Amino acid sequence: MLDHVGYPVSDYLRSKDFYSKALAPLGCRLLMEITNEQTGGDGDHAGFGDEHPDFWIGTGKPQATNTHVAFTAKSRAEVDAFHAAALAAGGTDNGAPGLRPHYHATYYAAFVLDPDGNNVEAVCHDPA
Repeated sequence: MLDHVGYPVSDYLRSKDFYSKALAPLGCRLLMEITNEQTGGDGDHAGFGDEHPDFWIGTGKPQATNTHVAFTAKSRAEVDAFHAAALAAGGTDNGAPGLRPHYHATYYAAFVLDPDGNNVEAVCHDPA
C-alpha cells in the first residue's frame, strides 16, 4: 500500500550517517539525494532502500511529536545486527532484540531512537 515514507530531521548530515549505518544490516542503503536547489527550496533529502528509495529524511523542522517507522528484517540475525549497528551509529536503545509475543508469537523486533528521538524498529515475523 505504501510507496514511501519520510520525515524532517534536525541535523541532515548526522541523520544521513546514522541511517546509512543503522539500515545497512537490513540491506538498505542511500540510493538517492535531492538537493535544496532541486526541490525548489524545500531542503535536502536522502532516500534509502534496497531497490528504490522508500524511506526518506530531509532538512526541516522536526515534528513536535516523534515518528515510528518499522523496517522489515529477513531474519532475527538481521534484527540483532540492525540494533547493534544503530547503537554504534549513535542511536539510543528503546527495546533490545527479542520476541514481542503480545503482538504475535513470532514477532521478533528491536527498537532504537534516532538522533531526533524517532522510534525506529526492525522486525522479523518468521519463526526462529
